[in-house]
Amino acid sequence: MIYSEILAEQLPYRPRDIDATLALLEEGATIPFIARYRKERTGGLDEVAIEGIRQHWEKLKELEKRKETVLKSIRKQDKLTPELEQAVAKSTQLSELEDLYLPFKPKRKTRASVAREKGLEGLAKAIMGGYRGNLLIQAKRYLNDQVPDIGEAIQGAKDIVAEWVSENLASRSAIRQLYLNHSYLIANRKKNTNEEEAIKYKDYWEYSQELRKIPSHRMLAIRRGEQEGILSVSIEVEWEKAQKLLHTIFLKKRSESSFYLEQAIEESFDRLLAPSMETEMAQWSKEKADAEAIRVFASNLEQLLMAPPLGLKRVLAIDPGFRSGCKVVCLDERGKLLHNEAIYPHAPQKQVALASKKINSLVEAYNIETIAIGNGTASRETESFIKRIKFNRNLQVFIVNEDGASVYSASAAAREEFPQYDVTVRGAISIGRRLMDPLAELVKIDPKSIGVGQYQHDVNQSLLKESLHQTVVNTVNRIGVDVNTASKQLLSYVSGLGPQLAENIILYRNENQGIRTRKELLKIPRMGKKAFEQSAGFLRIRQGVNPLDATAVHPEQYDLVEKMTNDLQVTVGELIAREDLRKSIDLNHYLSEKVGLPTLQDILKELDKPGHDPRKKAKVFEFDKSIYHIDDLVPGMILPGVVNNITNFGVFVDIGLKESGLIHISQLSNEFVSNPAEIVRLHEQLRVKVIDVDIPRKRIQLSLKELEQ
Repeated sequence: MIYSEILAEQLPYRPRDIDATLALLEEGATIPFIARYRKERTGGLDEVAIEGIRQHWEKLKELEKRKETVLKSIRKQDKLTPELEQAVAKSTQLSELEDLYLPFKPKRKTRASVAREKGLEGLAKAIMGGYRGNLLIQAKRYLNDQVPDIGEAIQGAKDIVAEWVSENLASRSAIRQLYLNHSYLIANRKKNTNEEEAIKYKDYWEYSQELRKIPSHRMLAIRRGEQEGILSVSIEVEWEKAQKLLHTIFLKKRSESSFYLEQAIEESFDRLLAPSMETEMAQWSKEKADAEAIRVFASNLEQLLMAPPLGLKRVLAIDPGFRSGCKVVCLDERGKLLHNEAIYPHAPQKQVALASKKINSLVEAYNIETIAIGNGTASRETESFIKRIKFNRNLQVFIVNEDGASVYSASAAAREEFPQYDVTVRGAISIGRRLMDPLAELVKIDPKSIGVGQYQHDVNQSLLKESLHQTVVNTVNRIGVDVNTASKQLLSYVSGLGPQLAENIILYRNENQGIRTRKELLKIPRMGKKAFEQSAGFLRIRQGVNPLDATAVHPEQYDLVEKMTNDLQVTVGELIAREDLRKSIDLNHYLSEKVGLPTLQDILKELDKPGHDPRKKAKVFEFDKSIYHIDDLVPGMILPGVVNNITNFGVFVDIGLKESGLIHISQLSNEFVSNPAEIVRLHEQLRVKVIDVDIPRKRIQLSLKELEQ
């Protein structure tokens, strides 16, 4: 099979670019490497395009395997004709292939197979072929010990015809299109279900909508309600439309037997085609909903990983709490734990003076520059307590989203990193480090636990894991990793590495007091030429021997940069420092078969801002000081907030409470909004209007309408 030609029909890319991408993937190149360092070969395809090609390619390979299985099965039955073999070979969709295989697929005993065993296939052919004589007289010829009367003979023949109709390529294709374009999903509350459990699905107690128009979040909610035994769900089309389509295919000419053929068609649809298509549509709509939910989750995860880092600052981090106290840790610029203890400024202990004194002394003793407070229980109260302390220096106070911190603190990674400390200390460390570098800390946590998706537990878990993993890989490599400070988890996401090589890098740098050049990476056990090629450009060595080692310029292009510096009679350091020198370079002079303008432009762009981090810097944000509990909210209030989750149906905003508020998609703008992600971004700071507060259900409705941001 020529994959590139088929993929070019399915995707908006040139066959030669697809062909080059597939060749690179087969060679073992990673998506970040291809997107960054092989632009000439792929026509500049980005990570999204390359991942799309890879996914479609995998599906085609699976289709090829299925074709082999189908052909082997039909051949074994001695029923494979040249025409059928050609049709199987040409099929490009799994549904098309399965339709071809259906008549030959081994089945359990069916009504049609029983009728065949009774010798009624000839009578079925008469009905199907439009027999013009008296069918009742014809049916008498098929009576035997197993078929005692005419009625049973005709019914058996209709059973065979019904199966033929249901397995016919044309009829399946026509009915499938009817379901795809005009079917309705109908949901109802099941009788005798528990009112308290059923109330969360109240919107779907009597629900009907065109299947193709149902948003992914509704589809996943309905299917969850069905799984929990609260909702009954069906997918239906207009019966008359289905019959008309089937009549068009099978009743082209009227005859004496048409009456029986009509009955067989009706039975075929009701008993075979409709249930088959309902199952297929349920799977199709679920897969479609899964794909959209996974896309939203991946988009949110990418934005979360790209959250602004504080950078190299000494941080005092607090995991707040009431009865159990607040866990306090002090971290140096690299996130190393310097000190930990607990304070009890809140009820029931209320040791405010002692807690204030401890915090002040820790700030001075460890030269703290910033304070990070987790946004969980007692967060606002702890923030208020900290801001009442009079420090001898200016300190920024950040509220940090701690979603997933507890998951990390109890993980094997946390135990390996801090075996001597309990989960409370590890959680506080995670909060502080998350402020310093969100990406470096979040890669230690299962992406599903970060809390930025919609119905993530209801979607295909293997596809979710694959998508989120690739999102993390792409983001990590887009930013680059300091090889001398990165954790094992962060290094394992670097193109071409993985957990074992990441561990080997850490062992090597510890034994050798650091890594000084990219060439030195080749001395690391199991770092072969391929792994080096794929990873080197994404690994940074700060203050190393070669200034290029701190940039995204790949070592394979060092000779090219050296040629530029020789032509200009300057050093690499001077070329990086002087913009006038870089502007004087004629890129056309350095073009070759392997190196085109995209690579040359990337090199100069990197020399302009060597090792540039595309993330913005963290900014302090303050919530409304009069709002601490949901009871404090009143419709009409205008409050500051931070976007903490984006879904297809709206945006969740942290306004400083335990409960996030929802801006429904209809409240995002006075104009029509089809995608909330086009209006706001994760971590964006907003001013929102409270429009409704449901205290019993702990729901807060917000709006952006008529508010200037």
